[in-house]
Amino acid sequence: MAFFSHYLDIMIFTDSLKNNRDFVNVYTSGKSYANKFLVIYTLKNNSDRNRLGISVSKKVGNSVVRHRLKRLIKESYRLHEKMFNSGLDIVVIARKESDACDYAGIESALLHLMKLNGTLDTVKG
Repeated sequence: MAFFSHYLDIMIFTDSLKNNRDFVNVYTSGKSYANKFLVIYTLKNNSDRNRLGISVSKKVGNSVVRHRLKRLIKESYRLHEKMFNSGLDIVVIARKESDACDYAGIESALLHLMKLNGTLDTVKG
């Protein structure tokens, strides 16, 4: 049974943003907010689900560092997913300063940006 418990921890209200044209659409038409570690772009998607895209440039670090940051961002999003308003395309970009950041720093930065743009509904959480 422990084998299947891992699959229950997936994001249930969110899909992945994968196509380059979707990223470009969010960059050009969406609203952006930034802090020291992350930049976030949001755009309404006329759906009842969110779509999340994560971008970490090669300038941030090697593949190990970049993948670690993607995992930290995705996990902090997943744990707070129920608190986010739905119907959005969300692109999260990691800045160079985030390479030495731990989970608490990434989580704090993500929640800060979600509060700034009004995506975080604290009543739900």
